[in-house]
Amino acid sequence: MTVTTGGPLPGGAGDPYDVTVVGAGVVGTAIARELARLPLRTALLDASDDVGNGTSKANTAILHTGFDAVPGSLESRLVRQGQRLLAAYAADSGIPVEPLGALLVAWNEEQHAALPGLADKAVRNGYRSARILEAAEVRAREPQLGPGVLGALHVPDEAIVCPWTTTLAYATQAVRAGVDLHLNCPVRSVAPGGPGAPHVLATGRGPLRTRHLVNAAGLYADEIDRLLGHADFTVTPRRGQLIVFDELARGLVRHVLLPVPDARGKGVLVTPTVYGNVMLGPTAEDLNDKTATGSTAEGLALLRDKGRRILPALLDEEVTAVYAGLRAATGQEDYAIRAHPAQRYVSVGGIRSTGLTASMAIAAHVLELLADGGLPTAGARELEPVRMPNLGEAFPRPYRDAALIAADPEYGRIVCHCERVTRGEIRDALAGTVPPGSLDGLRRRTRARGGRCQGFHCGAAVRALFEEVRR
Repeated sequence: MTVTTGGPLPGGAGDPYDVTVVGAGVVGTAIARELARLPLRTALLDASDDVGNGTSKANTAILHTGFDAVPGSLESRLVRQGQRLLAAYAADSGIPVEPLGALLVAWNEEQHAALPGLADKAVRNGYRSARILEAAEVRAREPQLGPGVLGALHVPDEAIVCPWTTTLAYATQAVRAGVDLHLNCPVRSVAPGGPGAPHVLATGRGPLRTRHLVNAAGLYADEIDRLLGHADFTVTPRRGQLIVFDELARGLVRHVLLPVPDARGKGVLVTPTVYGNVMLGPTAEDLNDKTATGSTAEGLALLRDKGRRILPALLDEEVTAVYAGLRAATGQEDYAIRAHPAQRYVSVGGIRSTGLTASMAIAAHVLELLADGGLPTAGARELEPVRMPNLGEAFPRPYRDAALIAADPEYGRIVCHCERVTRGEIRDALAGTVPPGSLDGLRRRTRARGGRCQGFHCGAAVRALFEEVRR
């Protein structure tokens, strides 16, 4: 197993990699995990210092059924397949999932009239459990909803999931199976290989040669695509700002509350998180800057206005954090996954928020496309199972496990009191197969510094533990 964060890359002058995946988000790590099943030499690259450090870290964290995808689209098929695969994988790997169900709430006559069409669309997408509820039943299910509810579409199999642990699980399993993970490794140019010759990637850490190339670079996937001579899609960064409310707000909501969707997506939603918070958002702002992840006063005011309509009591609760993520919008209604067999190249673009749900199915689909380009796929094996630390509030946490604490007292020594994170959990994360490259990476692995004080009280202690390992 190899994780590198600096220094020159292997594969520059010696034997090339069989496959290289550019982009270590949830989709890229899923593809690397799938490739790890094969007796191949595989590399996974990312420009940042950690996996899941781009779009994947700001996902709305819903495990979708695919009920409202475009019927017959690639996204519809892969989300349906991926939901089943990820639900099973999460159960086996310890990734927290809570099956809450969703309500698409109609607040006016136009939205109410759209519910039968949405129910029919769900059936055309192969999902037959959705049903329309009258206003009284909606109110009984969600008594804190604002006034004016006319009805809702109930989607009982929508769930919430931990996006951070999912990405880390894929990466951990891939690295343990022999994939080389190279971080701090931006791709600056590509010299496409001719027949029998490898591609040569010029990276921030030197050249890397590879026979097959997968572009899962998220916001930058269109730029990598152009380096290979293609213009199959153009990414427009779509900013989604979100407000995270304190855990004391969790009792206000029982389902994922969705608006009736429009062409720009699902709009502003209210959803619990597996960490015990309640989240309001996202906005949908098309930008030109692929680094513009800052929150704005206008965006937060919009969210508060929408939230006041959906769940008025939520606005009286304390805010734990605000953040923004960028989605890789392409203006197309489907995933932009394209194969170029003659080039031994596959681009994976336009993966929206459903990419978390579809990630394992996308990986299997990409492997099929690589095989069409000549990648040998014989000799596949089962991977060694992985068991991830639990970050979910609905499942046993170490600070409450007497037997675990008796065996190792470090699990009883709380460092972050807001999120009840122990020294044992921080120690384990820092010694993990894919260790964090920053304090934010440590937070995604443990929840340390993610609570109501945002590290005001525990920040120095957490930093000291982090720096002690890095020395």
